[in-house]
Amino acid sequence: MTESQNQASAPTQAAIVRANIWFDDGNIILIVPVGPGNYTAFKVHRGQLERHSEVFQSLFSVPQPIASELIEGCPFVELHDCPSDLFYLLSALYDGLYFKKAHANDFTAISAVLRLSTKYFIDHLRRRCMHRLNMDWPSSLKAWDAREKDAVDAQGRYSPRDACAHPILVIHLALELGLESLLPAAFYDLSRYGPSKIYLGAAPSPGTHLHLSQAKPPSVATPLVRLSAAHFCQTLLGREMAQAHLAAFIEHELTDRPAAHDCVNKNTPPASPTDPAPTASANANLCAESFYFIRLNILRAVGGIACGRDGDPLYTLLQALEMLSRTDFTDGVQQCGLKMCHVCKADFAGAVGRARAEVWGMIPGWFGLVRAGGA
Repeated sequence: MTESQNQASAPTQAAIVRANIWFDDGNIILIVPVGPGNYTAFKVHRGQLERHSEVFQSLFSVPQPIASELIEGCPFVELHDCPSDLFYLLSALYDGLYFKKAHANDFTAISAVLRLSTKYFIDHLRRRCMHRLNMDWPSSLKAWDAREKDAVDAQGRYSPRDACAHPILVIHLALELGLESLLPAAFYDLSRYGPSKIYLGAAPSPGTHLHLSQAKPPSVATPLVRLSAAHFCQTLLGREMAQAHLAAFIEHELTDRPAAHDCVNKNTPPASPTDPAPTASANANLCAESFYFIRLNILRAVGGIACGRDGDPLYTLLQALEMLSRTDFTDGVQQCGLKMCHVCKADFAGAVGRARAEVWGMIPGWFGLVRAGGA
């Protein structure tokens, strides 16, 4: 175990900077190296840590040190953790870990607490962190759709970064801790960025290098977090495969798509797909023309013209599905919906549903997350 109790003489008072977690009535001091001969120190309660972690119980079970090996009259344990990670873990043990409303900045505390709750076997905090991460980066299409819906505000603005951390940060954490279930959603989310933004990387979450004491913090620029070259290439490859899959759907399901076998309008004459009041004799190709109208709108999305989400087939297919019930199209005179019969609507809705499920199932393969042999 790298952590130890009093392997050497206690650091001098000048070498120690007190962290903001410092209880005057504490009975154990945790010190963390922050540079040659310098430490950040936390004064806490031994029983509070032992209550939640068998690892801490083991650390504290060695014989008491002699007086020369005390810090301010307390025994100390040197831990080799990130000081800000330890701050968030101790805060969670004393104050609890609560998320009133999902926010991207929560990721700093979540990643820190998850990292150390895994290391020190603090199960209830680890489960809490994983519950939140699984909500933000789900493994089911239903949960993904709920996440995406929550990212749209009352004005219709799509702002996923308000609630969820940048996917590059999540990918790094998942690779570090072996959280493979988070990777498909994280890589898919990242692939929806343009290639240049994917390459540039992401800023660390606020508080990653937390200032822990009253001393003046150093002014050091924080570097961006980037993907490895291999993961960058795999992200772009996955993005290309997603776009190709959507193009194949358009070709197979919408290009010259015939009406359903029992289409209500099958044997009537042609009319505009947005005709507000077609007659029985003017309904001929309403369904076929409506499919053509949907195809044109999807092609706009694929080209990135409509809203810049050209690398998001799940969204584009959902938009195609929603066109079936929209009433805000225009025929040049008034707003109306597509004049497609209910049979063709149901038939196309089924095709879209199957296509979205297929996309979700293919994401791990697109981003190189399926091991040889399909494991």
